[in-house]
Amino acid sequence: MSETTNPLGTYLRARREQVTPQQVGLPGGGVRRTPGLRREEVAMLAGISADYYLRLERGRDRHPSVQVLEAIARVLQLDDAHRAHLLSLVTGSPRRRAPRVPQVPQDVQVLLDSLVQPAFVEGPYFDVLAANRLARALSPGLTPGRNQLRDLLLDPAEQASFPDWRSMTECYVASLRQSAGGAVDDPGLVRLTQELTAASAHFRDQWARHEVRGQRTTDLRLVHPDVGELTLRRARLGVDGAEGLRLVVYYPEPGTRDAEALALLASASLPVANAPHTRRTTA
Repeated sequence: MSETTNPLGTYLRARREQVTPQQVGLPGGGVRRTPGLRREEVAMLAGISADYYLRLERGRDRHPSVQVLEAIARVLQLDDAHRAHLLSLVTGSPRRRAPRVPQVPQDVQVLLDSLVQPAFVEGPYFDVLAANRLARALSPGLTPGRNQLRDLLLDPAEQASFPDWRSMTECYVASLRQSAGGAVDDPGLVRLTQELTAASAHFRDQWARHEVRGQRTTDLRLVHPDVGELTLRRARLGVDGAEGLRLVVYYPEPGTRDAEALALLASASLPVANAPHTRRTTA
């Protein structure tokens, strides 16, 4: 079964394969056809039958109790984010679906245009929905209509602009998993993941790991052709009344060379004012 038809089983297998016998106190000898723990070992450590665990992975039982899920999460050494994701796959948590055409509230667009720092609004799958002038000057990838994850994975120019693009994509993919929750059959998500799976081996490897991690305020390194290398802080804020949308702001540490470079970029990107007309005089 595919991930869209059996999300619980796919997730359990992916996480099981990332736990070694030594990590749970079992001997690691013997020939193993796949990495990580065997199904029988997970079942034994979780206190359930091997047949029942097999039914969970194969999608034959899709309604395990919370107690069973908690026991399996303990064996698989899931942290809080991965445990919450596991529970969301089967406990009837509300499925979050983005609207087909996410709308940026008008007051948020006004706020964007008033900010002196690069800022933009992104959808749950990293589509850029709106951006202010300085964000567009900072990176072509922050133009509305672009997708940040797609650009990082498939656009060589974008990769050259971000020295840490590989670790950035790992973070984005883990955040994409968290944003999707149990809605792995959302049409927008399916289109994006199918495209990236076909085009990027790096994405295929990361998506198959089923890592789950939220985005936090962090540093972002980028190289701009006009002002050189910049290190900016990146903050994400939820947009009230628009589920799944986030306002993202890049800002420098005050008094640093990064602040000076960003101010220079802001000045250079100002629109050129129309030259005043010269009044003609008669003799």
